[in-house]
Amino acid sequence: MSHPEPKEVQVRRLLEGPYPTVPTGLAAGAAARGDRVLRRRRALRRIGWTVLFAAAVAFLVWASLTHPWATPSSETSPPWREW
Repeated sequence: MSHPEPKEVQVRRLLEGPYPTVPTGLAAGAAARGDRVLRRRRALRRIGWTVLFAAAVAFLVWASLTHPWATPSSETSPPWREW
């Protein structure tokens, strides 16, 4: 016959013993905290999308004004002379 391990005995005793009382406002407090967390996440997500959209618009405006894909004009560098 095997003897149960001490941790198993402790767990069984906790499960059988008297249960602690739950504070009265615990569920309401947890719900309020969860609501705050959700609102904060939603606000951060909106701010993130707004910043991303603003960055995309700023990039498009910059690119349309400076044309970074175009080759530089010949005035920027001296003309090529063969040696």
